[in-house]
Amino acid sequence: MSPDEGAAPSVRVSEGLRLSEQEEKPLEDTVVKVYRCSKVVKGGRRFSFAALVVVGDRAGTVGVGYGKAKEVPRAVEKGVKDAKKALHKLALDGRTIPHQVNGKYRATKIALVPASPGTGVIAGSSARAVLEYAGVQDVLTKVYGSTSAKNVVKATLDGLLKLRDKETVESLRGVAINV
Repeated sequence: MSPDEGAAPSVRVSEGLRLSEQEEKPLEDTVVKVYRCSKVVKGGRRFSFAALVVVGDRAGTVGVGYGKAKEVPRAVEKGVKDAKKALHKLALDGRTIPHQVNGKYRATKIALVPASPGTGVIAGSSARAVLEYAGVQDVLTKVYGSTSAKNVVKATLDGLLKLRDKETVESLRGVAINV
C-alpha cells in the first residue's frame, strides 16, 4: 500500500507549543492525507511527499498545516509545525456548535449544523478530523462542490471560525438576546 492510499490516520500527542490559558490539555495531531508527487529524471523517478495535518486539543483549539519534503515523516513533521503556528480558539456550545454556519474555500462549500447530544460527528474523513480535534462531538455536515481533502479541511475551518457565542453577539449588537 502506498503512503497516499487510505491508510488509518496516525494520532500523536505533541507537548510542543501550547496556548497560554490551556496548560492541562496537550495538543494532538493527525495526518488527514499524504500526497505523492513524482518527477521523472534521467535515472528514473524522484518522489516527493506532502502531508495535510490537523492539530488540536479537543477542547476548542484547532490548527491546520501543510508540509512538503522528500520523505513522508519529514513532511508530517513540517505539517505539524505549520499547524501549531496557526492555532485558532473556537466558540463552542458544550458538545456542539452554537448555531448553523456555512464555510467556503475555493470550489468547496460546507454546511455545519448543530446536533442533539448523542448524534456524533456526521462528516466525511477530512471534515471529521478538523471537527473532532476542535472538540466538536455532535454535528451534522454536508459538503457541496469539490471534495478535495485540502479544500474540505480549509472550508471546515472557515466555517468554525465564523462561529459566535451568544455573549459575543450581544456585545456586538448592544442588545440582550432572549432564546
